[in-house]
This record gives sequence, structure tokens and C-alpha cells, in this order.
Amino acid sequence: MYEKILSAYGQAVKAFRRGDTAKAQELFKAFLEKHDTEKELIDRTQMYLTLCENRRKKETISLKTFEDYYEYAVYRLNQGEQGEAIKMLEKAKAKKAKEGKVPYLMALAYCQMEDTEKCLELLKDAVHNDKFFATLAQNEPGFEPLWEDKKFKIITKAG
Repeated sequence: MYEKILSAYGQAVKAFRRGDTAKAQELFKAFLEKHDTEKELIDRTQMYLTLCENRRKKETISLKTFEDYYEYAVYRLNQGEQGEAIKMLEKAKAKKAKEGKVPYLMALAYCQMEDTEKCLELLKDAVHNDKFFATLAQNEPGFEPLWEDKKFKIITKAG
């Protein structure tokens, strides 16, 4: 029985992580209707429902400067919206092509999307712009899946 409850919750979380907020919202609402005894999962489900509602609201933000695009990309990445973050970073890059923090953040987004090749390509670019990003990447939890990767180690080696 508990496996079914976890499975239903897991399906909704998967939809949310894919960015399908409409489907996730539908699944979370159905979960609440069927499983009203699991206090911890109910609290989490309600939190996810709030996030779904916030994501579905139309945003009107005026972005003009490099910092506007960069900061909004950070926000989108933190919301789990890697594709949108990358779009904003492309616009930031158009404003400051040599800024190392843009390819670094893009590498992080691609790492979260499990596109290791693109991630490492961008990380290499960031480190080429500023060696500081090598140290940063070695300590960034978002890059943890790559910490043992040979190519990652070559890119981020000290010195």
C-alpha cells in the first residue's frame, strides 16, 4: 500500500521536474484527494502545488542589462527551469561575450540536465576565461556527479 502512495507521489514529482507543471499540478491534486493520511507527503505536495501555481503565472519582468539577464537566469535555474535559464544566459552572453560566469552557469544547467558533454565544454570555456571557476566547480554541489569524471578533473586541475 505504501509503495502505491510513494509511486503516485513520485509520478507527480517527475512531471514537476520535467517542467510539465500542468500535469504535475493535476497529479498532486489527485494525490491529495486519494492520500490524505500521510502528513509529511501532504505537506510536501502542498508545497509543490504552490510552486506549480507560481510557475504557471505569467511573469512580466523587464530585462535590459547583462546583470538583469544573469540574475534572472540564476532564478530560473533555482526554479529547476534549466532551458529558460540557458535562454537568459545566451542573452547575457550577447551583452558580455567574455564574462566567465555565463559559461560556468550554463555548464551547471547542462550538468543538471545530464548533458555531460555540453557541460564540460562550457566549463572548459569558463575556466579558460578565469581559473577561479576551476576551484569553484570542484566545490559546487551541482557538479558533484562529475567530480570523479576524468575530463572534469583535467579541466579543473589546479595550476
